[in-house]
Amino acid sequence: MLRFDRRLVHHFDWVMLLMLLLVAGMALANLYSSTWSGGDTASPVFFKQMYLYIIGTAFILLLVCVDYRELESLGYLMYAGVILLLVYTNFFVHSIAGTQRWINLGFFHLQPSEPAKLVLVLVLASCYSRTEAPDGYRVRDLIKPGLLTAIPFVLILIQPDLGTALMLGILFVSMTVFVRLRWSTLAILGGAGLACAGIGWKFLLKDYQRRRIETFLNPEGDPMNHGYQIMQSKIAVGSGQMFGKGFMEGTQGHLHFLPERHTDFAFSVWAEEWGFSGALFFLGCYFFMLLWGINIAMTARDKFGVLLAFGLVMLIFWQAVINLFMIMGFLPVVGIPLPLFSYGGSSLLTTLFAVGILMNIRMRRFLTQK
Repeated sequence: MLRFDRRLVHHFDWVMLLMLLLVAGMALANLYSSTWSGGDTASPVFFKQMYLYIIGTAFILLLVCVDYRELESLGYLMYAGVILLLVYTNFFVHSIAGTQRWINLGFFHLQPSEPAKLVLVLVLASCYSRTEAPDGYRVRDLIKPGLLTAIPFVLILIQPDLGTALMLGILFVSMTVFVRLRWSTLAILGGAGLACAGIGWKFLLKDYQRRRIETFLNPEGDPMNHGYQIMQSKIAVGSGQMFGKGFMEGTQGHLHFLPERHTDFAFSVWAEEWGFSGALFFLGCYFFMLLWGINIAMTARDKFGVLLAFGLVMLIFWQAVINLFMIMGFLPVVGIPLPLFSYGGSSLLTTLFAVGILMNIRMRRFLTQK
């Protein structure tokens, strides 16, 4: 499995690594500020995230030594492992704040739904790369990838974790549309999606999930309860103005008006302290990294590499877009983190592995297919 080729050193993806380190530096600086409690040193949360960054980056250097094509054969084994972890989480893990999402490993709390997103991209890329449909995919061609998505979707939904479950659906739609559908298939899936949305609203969503959507539509209607997060986030983002209040000078975060300021609303802290110019710089770096990922997909040497790279970019892109729209009040609060920026070990390591695979695909674009 480990195949060292001297050409890999020459083709090492320094651009992706440099952009990753730049985003990581801004993320750690923001975490230091958002969790600082006035002492002489950083918070334990900061050090934990920093150590995870170091460990994850080291794994990237190991990951690029393994030809990404090996993942195609390992994908279904990894999928089975993730499903077992989700089943274990749902039935054998104690509930925390009404949810069952984390497995306590002693030194680390694993959230299986995070690697489930990465593994789903992997098995969908493998599935579509092995299926030829020159005239576009029919509905029956989507039965297998649909089932691969539905199983973890349901297991995550009953935790309950609506945001992550919806991410699996978004990944399935993104990758399925990318591989080209027949117009009749697209129409059928669109109608089915609308029907599922109506049924889900009526019978599947819990009361607090419906309130989140209603709060998104009218946050001022309940400003001291369910609309509080969105309103405080808007205040934080807007109060940064052009150049921000300065590093560690944000009032919404440090005076504890802004909830979840180091997780879901981490970017609100950044926008308040660095302003519009700082937010624009961060977003420029962040989305350049994603555009570089699209370039990796376009230059991959085989169909599996193209689909895998595209899916990994979509994994990061949609989470980022949903999180950013959420903190600005354009989407309801659904608990989606900003990859590489929000605090969270499982999310961080999953995203770092995704970046490592992208670098792997880029480095091997020059190799001939077997």
